[in-house]
Amino acid sequence: MHTSILLIIIGLIGLALGGELLVRGAVGIAKAMGLSTLLTGIIIVGMATSMPELVTSVEAARAGSPEIAWGNIVGSNIANTLLILGATALIAPIVLTGLGRRDAAVALGATIVLAALALSQAGALWIGSGLLTLLVIYIIWRINHPRDEEDDDDTIPRLPMAILLFIGGLAALVFGGKWLVEGAIEIATAAGVSETVIGLTVVAIGTSLPELAASVAAAWRGKPGLAIGNVVGSNIYNIFLIGGATMLMAPAALPRELIGLQMAVLLGSALMLWVLLWRGRAIGRALGAALLVAFSANIVLTLA
Repeated sequence: MHTSILLIIIGLIGLALGGELLVRGAVGIAKAMGLSTLLTGIIIVGMATSMPELVTSVEAARAGSPEIAWGNIVGSNIANTLLILGATALIAPIVLTGLGRRDAAVALGATIVLAALALSQAGALWIGSGLLTLLVIYIIWRINHPRDEEDDDDTIPRLPMAILLFIGGLAALVFGGKWLVEGAIEIATAAGVSETVIGLTVVAIGTSLPELAASVAAAWRGKPGLAIGNVVGSNIYNIFLIGGATMLMAPAALPRELIGLQMAVLLGSALMLWVLLWRGRAIGRALGAALLVAFSANIVLTLA
C-alpha cells in the first residue's frame, strides 16, 4: 500500500511538472506559428494540458483497466468545468465578453455523444476512429475560422527553448502517467474500490493539475481567452482524442457506473458552461465558489 501511494505521489508530481513544461513549450511554438491567444488556448494549450489524461488513459487501457481510462475522461471534464473554473474565478474573476461560444457548443455536442455511447453501451473500433475523425474536423474548422480572439501575449519562451520545454514536459508526462496508473490500480484492488471510481476521483483530479495551473496563471495575467480556451479545448480533446484512443486500445462499452449521477453532472456542467459563454458575462467569485461546492459534493457522492 505504501509503495502504491508513493507511486501515485510521484506520478502526480510528474504530471504536474510535465504539464507545466509542455504548456509553456506549446504556447511558445504556437506563437512562433502566429496563432493568437484564444486559438492557442483552444488548439495548443487545450491539447497540451490534455496529454496527462491521454497518457494515463492509454496506459490504463494497455494495462487492461479501461474503467480507469473512461472514469478519468468523465472525471477530468467535470473537474475542468467545476474545479478549475471555480478555483480560477476565486483567484481572478473571468470576464467572458463572448469568448469561445462556438467551442463550448462543440464541447456540449461531444459530451452528448459520450453520453449516448454510455447509454447505448456501444463499443467498437469504428467508434474510436469516428471520435478521432471528429477531432480532426474540429481542428481544421477552428483554424480556418479564427474569430473572437484576444490580444497576443508576449511573455513566451523563444522557439528553441519552447521546443526543449515541450520535449521535457512530454517525457515527464509519460513516466508520471505510468506511475499514477500503477499506483491507482494497486490501491483500488487493495481497498476494494472500483477502478471506475478511482478514475473519476484520484486519477481525474491528478491529471487535471496542468489545466488548473494554466488557467489560474492565464486569468491572473488578465488573459481570460487563454483560461477559457484551455478548459473548453481540453474538454473537447478529452472526449474526441482520449476517448477515441481509449476505444481503439480497448473497444468495449463504457463502464455502467458512469450512467446516472456522473453522466448527469457531466452533461449539466457542459450545458452550464455553454450558457455562460453564450451570455458573455463574467464568472465572478460567488459563482466560482458555487462551482467548487458542486465539485466537492460530487466527489463525496462518488465515494459514498
